[in-house]
Amino acid sequence: MEILQIVGFSLVATFLALIVKEQKPNFAFLLIVFAGCAIFLFLIDQIYAIIHMIEKIAVNAKVNIVYVETILKIIGIAYIAEFAAQITKDAGQGAIAAKIEMGGKILILAMAIPILTVLIETIIRMIPS
Repeated sequence: MEILQIVGFSLVATFLALIVKEQKPNFAFLLIVFAGCAIFLFLIDQIYAIIHMIEKIAVNAKVNIVYVETILKIIGIAYIAEFAAQITKDAGQGAIAAKIEMGGKILILAMAIPILTVLIETIIRMIPS
C-alpha cells in the first residue's frame, strides 16, 4: 500500500505548506518542491523495476533494444517536463511552464522520428507492389 504512504506524506506536506505560507511563502514553496522530489525518490525502485521488466520483454520478443531505450527516454522526457512545468506553475510562472511543455514536446518529436521512419518503412515493405 505504497499509495497510502505517498498520500499521507503529501497531505502532511500540504498542511505544513499552508501553515508556513502565511509567514514565509518562499519556504512553503520550497517545502512543496522538496515534497515532490521526495515522492519521486520514493518511487525510484518502482521505476527501475518497470524499466527492467520492459527491457526483459523486449529482449524476449527480439526487439531492437535501441528502440526500447528511445521509447523509455521519450517517456522520461514527458514525465520530467510535466514535473518541471507543474513546479513552475506552482511558482506562478505559467508562461515559463508553457515553454517547458513545448520544449518537452519538441524533444519527444525529435527522438521519435527514427522510430517513425522505421515504422513507415516497415509498412511500405508490407504493401504488395
